[in-house]
Amino acid sequence: MNTFQFLPEGWNENLSNVQSENIEQYINHKDILQGIVEECDSNFNLHVQLGNNVMGIMPRKEVEGIHVEQNGLPRENLCTGKVHKYVQFKINGLNEENIPILSRRCVQEEVMEAVKNELSVGDRVSGIVKNIKPYGAFIEIGGGVVGLAHIEDLSVARIKTPYERLKIGQKVQIVIKSIDRTDGKISLSYKENYGTWEENAEKFHIGQKTKGIVRETEKNKNGIFIELSPNLVGMSEFKTGLEYGQEVDVCIKKIDYDKRKIKLFII
Repeated sequence: MNTFQFLPEGWNENLSNVQSENIEQYINHKDILQGIVEECDSNFNLHVQLGNNVMGIMPRKEVEGIHVEQNGLPRENLCTGKVHKYVQFKINGLNEENIPILSRRCVQEEVMEAVKNELSVGDRVSGIVKNIKPYGAFIEIGGGVVGLAHIEDLSVARIKTPYERLKIGQKVQIVIKSIDRTDGKISLSYKENYGTWEENAEKFHIGQKTKGIVRETEKNKNGIFIELSPNLVGMSEFKTGLEYGQEVDVCIKKIDYDKRKIKLFII
């Protein structure tokens, strides 16, 4: 059973509502808090709203603990890119002006340890899509720790771009596909959210007329793969003039549960 206790930054869209009179308890208990970055100054330190008009400072060296340069500091654009975004952190102490000193790096280190030692393949965790590339989607699972869901793990039906399944900022449930216990590198899978082949196939019956999306035309012209749902693809006879992504009307000709195949014909 998955007991992963972390959530992505911004999953809950609220601040921790720290009050000036109770800051010491957060320092002592090392609670993970959340705020929103209001400013990145000229030294690339972040100024973070903690709630109740309490502001904290996150020194540049405490912004990131994974993607850092040779000097141990995160890139400038990583710092500036946090403005107006949620960040998780711990309060390490107070400076001479009694302003809370924050560390996001501490949270990342804690999450990475949990990834290496507590997560298992097949666990389902909460994630937020942070970036999309042609080859897949980068999804944060907590404290700024990100895993990659390759495009082939976004759906059974072949797609040309991850944008056909996900969008940046989307909240998702994601399955752990693999973990490197040494460096904490995570591979993720999203297609489980669409159900199994059998669950999808049970929604259809022989003779049923429905709509599908053209996903692939075999080069040898044996047939056309048509998506009935993201995790269910059937094959129809080859037909000229059809293009990827085109919606077509089809009829279910055969459902083979043993071979997990569906035969269609285009109406």
